[in-house]
Amino acid sequence: MSVALDRGLALLEQLAAHPDGLPLATLAADLDMPLSACHRLLGALQARGYVRQPRSHGDYVLTTKLVSLGLGYLSGAGLVDIAEPLLERLAKASGELVRLSIVDEDRLTWVAKAQGVRKGLRYDPDMGAEARLSCTASGHGWLLTMSDERALALVSRQGFGLPKDYGPKAPTTVKALLGFLHAARVRGYAMIDEVFAPGMTAMAAPVMRRREAIGVISIAGPRIRLTQARMHELAPALLAAAAELGPVSNASSLFGRPPLGKG
Repeated sequence: MSVALDRGLALLEQLAAHPDGLPLATLAADLDMPLSACHRLLGALQARGYVRQPRSHGDYVLTTKLVSLGLGYLSGAGLVDIAEPLLERLAKASGELVRLSIVDEDRLTWVAKAQGVRKGLRYDPDMGAEARLSCTASGHGWLLTMSDERALALVSRQGFGLPKDYGPKAPTTVKALLGFLHAARVRGYAMIDEVFAPGMTAMAAPVMRRREAIGVISIAGPRIRLTQARMHELAPALLAAAAELGPVSNASSLFGRPPLGKG
């Protein structure tokens, strides 16, 4: 990869992590980039419509062009059309947030959702985010399909999510994480309680095709409503939705990539 391309992508990723924008000097310092090079690249990204500067000499922020590209890709692949009725049905049955994530080599990304609750407390993280494998139900739902060695390699590459940034029960050691995964394998689906966020619970099951995990369906909500007992009640519906999506996913090119997480 060329230096300019690598730096340009790093700028986009840094700005994506700071939706309120960052000044030129901060971007250059954070990315260990010469100020002049950073300014040139931001100018090029601005000319292509990926970055804007609301005020002269002000902070740089991302535009919605990247989002548009991603949504266009998902629409063209047919993924949302395929998954939508399944997610909506599961959201209606559970009354909670249902999400679909897809496996893309060593990453798991949330790409579609259906919200069962229209009023009251809602748990609604942004789509397009990469799931933290160590402390999300979706992450555990994928990791349970592979060997301990492969699962730990992926988590090691991404890093453990710390309790201060996620939930108070987020695992921070190999032993703790493996405890979650071994229990999930016995059940056939993952369950977490205040692991991803305080006061929140979630469950997830892998979408399998030809014995490989190609995605994950999850249900998440407040623990006062989505209790342990309630999650066990919803397990058959969750597993049925995941099993139904696997075979029909052949119609989507997004699900056509073989994941690296065999095991």
